[in-house]
Amino acid sequence: MKNGRLIARIVFLLYLAAVLYLCFGNFSDMSSVAKHFLGIESDKVVHFLMFLPFPVLFYMAFGWRTRNLWHSVLLAVAILALGSIIAAGTELVQDLIPYRASDIVDFLADFLALCISAVVTLIIDLNKTARHA
Repeated sequence: MKNGRLIARIVFLLYLAAVLYLCFGNFSDMSSVAKHFLGIESDKVVHFLMFLPFPVLFYMAFGWRTRNLWHSVLLAVAILALGSIIAAGTELVQDLIPYRASDIVDFLADFLALCISAVVTLIIDLNKTARHA
């Protein structure tokens, strides 16, 4: 394994640990944090920003060499699906934790970020495939 890929995998695992900490930590004593940012609930902004890096970091850590447009699209959709499963899983687990609450809008913020970043990942992969063709 190349050193770059190893570092990318370590960064991805650290990123996942941070996401899990943010999703399951007890942050009830944060009354000084603004409730809204640009008219959007701060919690939704945090969810969006938490999941925005997932597709790109996953691609950097585990990206496969694709051969054409359809392989690139399939890879982006698979990464989007995996990120969505993780996002949905965190919401389901939050419903089981007494100091946390599950919210479908949190999942929608996660999913929007994943979609945007999956498109960026697709563009990166298509560019990489075109350069190696």
